Amino acid sequence: MDVRIDYVKVAPEGYAALLGLEQYIHHCGLEPSLLELIKLRASQINGCAFCVDMHTKDARAAGESEQRLYAVAVWHEAPFFNERERAALAWTEAVTLLPSGRVPEDVYEHARQHFGEKALVDLTLAIVAINGWNRLAVSFRKPVGTYQPGALPK
Repeated sequence: MDVRIDYVKVAPEGYAALLGLEQYIHHCGLEPSLLELIKLRASQINGCAFCVDMHTKDARAAGESEQRLYAVAVWHEAPFFNERERAALAWTEAVTLLPSGRVPEDVYEHARQHFGEKALVDLTLAIVAINGWNRLAVSFRKPVGTYQPGALPK
């Protein structure tokens, strides 16, 4: 597929604004491994090949196991995730799939058991950011496969 629009060049201020949110997320105190898991899961849901490629590479470079990366898409059935990660993955799915409904109360309650107020807001901001990146990459056909781990500022 050919790139439709190079959104970084066409709207550098918008790109910088989203990158600013991304930089906040990387310094908010949430575990980098958790952030990569939720970014990978949202990207899978949204069908964003560029972001799936990016976040599997970044997670692997940070020491994430192949087994866990392969199992993110089926985390409900996989025993490789702790309760905090499960709460974050469930929250990610609920927030990413908002057009199909609301964030269920039980998902919120589970997340609140594992995240304080600020951490849950930060987690939600991370989900908002990855959904934004997914929508840009999918809409404008960002080329897949060329990303190198650590290529973006954190």
